[in-house]
Amino acid sequence: MSNDINQIMNLKIFGGERRARRARPARTYREAAREIPVLAETDVLVVGGGPAGTAAAIAAGRLGGEVMLVERYNHLGGLSTGGLVIWIDRMSDWSGRPVIRGLAEELMDRLPQDAIQGPPKGDWGSKDAATAAYWAERTAAFHGTVTWSPTIDPEALKTLSMQMVLDHKVRLLLHAWVAAPIVEDGKVRGAVIESKEGRHAIHAKVVVDTTGDADLIARAGARCQSDIDQSDIHHCINTGWLFAGVDMEQWIRFRTERPQDFAAFMQGGREKLKAFERPFVSWRNDVCVFMGPRLSGYSAIDVEDQTEVEIRSRQLMIGSLEYFRAHAPGFANAYIMLGAPQLGVRHSRRMAGVRMVTREQWDSGKAWDDEIGVSTSLSPKFPNISVPYGALVPVEVDGILGAGRHVACDASSHSFLREIPQCWLTGQAAGVAAALAANAAIRPRDVEVRLIQRELLRQGAYLSPSIEAALDGRMVAE
Repeated sequence: MSNDINQIMNLKIFGGERRARRARPARTYREAAREIPVLAETDVLVVGGGPAGTAAAIAAGRLGGEVMLVERYNHLGGLSTGGLVIWIDRMSDWSGRPVIRGLAEELMDRLPQDAIQGPPKGDWGSKDAATAAYWAERTAAFHGTVTWSPTIDPEALKTLSMQMVLDHKVRLLLHAWVAAPIVEDGKVRGAVIESKEGRHAIHAKVVVDTTGDADLIARAGARCQSDIDQSDIHHCINTGWLFAGVDMEQWIRFRTERPQDFAAFMQGGREKLKAFERPFVSWRNDVCVFMGPRLSGYSAIDVEDQTEVEIRSRQLMIGSLEYFRAHAPGFANAYIMLGAPQLGVRHSRRMAGVRMVTREQWDSGKAWDDEIGVSTSLSPKFPNISVPYGALVPVEVDGILGAGRHVACDASSHSFLREIPQCWLTGQAAGVAAALAANAAIRPRDVEVRLIQRELLRQGAYLSPSIEAALDGRMVAE
């Protein structure tokens, strides 16, 4: 294998240089108009089976009616499974209270015990120095506080996600890529898909865009934003991977007990590979996950950029394996277990919504009157972050909701609203709202928020105490 590694390492692109690209022709091709057969008619169509789409489909299914979920890969879970983002970051707030609940909590509770690793509930919120130090090395303590941030077996989550979708009578369509929205009179009424069968149409009363890149919302003509926070990693792209045959406890001892040697090791890796990062623990000691090296300057909606990121990530994976085997305690017998089948995209564009989460909100602790969920903040110095229903509703286009990493927010707030738990949170809310809109034959923007909130509470979600109290008061008055 060494000769193969050396050949890969000698490729020019490995040094971080972009490949020269041929100019694209200025010509166009006129596609002939044709009749497209209708594959299905449904009440709610969910496009994209990642965390947000899975949650949306299940939540909508619980309200009855017909729900269809279209996914381009052979599995559900998106980046939490196929992207190997198996570190499920911060579902509890800084006091230890679980705030991202509902379907997110159900999924974590239903995983087999040997498929999830994280601190026991009694430690959530602990500021004990020894306890926090232990879990900090296992991706579950930050700012000296233990949080509920488990790591999971991606195959177990794939299985559970699919089972829960099917249990709720959702019509699942895999290996199908949604190509365009069907828009009539400013309202999205379905989508056109491509598959091995060719091109088909799916009609729907309400569509939920959980593509991660707002593909349908953007192609329907709605405004989107693409500004980034240069100081944050949220605009970086890479393909993750798993190494097996490792001993992560030995690695952690090396990191914590030999800091100078660890610093020298990391410096050597950066000198050799340019883009170089350390591994994280997984759900078991003999498997680790690399969610970097993170590559910047690429667009997640440019097919040539996507291709180049895949090539560079593969080369970095091979180079990292050789370096870790030779120099890292616990990695002498490491081998590649899996390169992620999905590209690790953190950001491409965000929809312009009726409301949006902004940096100014972090300080105020404002709870929106149309709150549909609560996210923990980035630091204990900030209160929890209320997420409004308006962040799921596009400004211009009707008949469609957005959920997942493209919800309406500023670039700073995107740093946490793109995470897996927050995608479950917004996805569940979008599914509830879509089902209510379809059942009542009204636009999603016209659904009474209190009905969404009540159903979310019924499904086990968490809302701010002030919102829940106000909702209780309305119920008494009614």
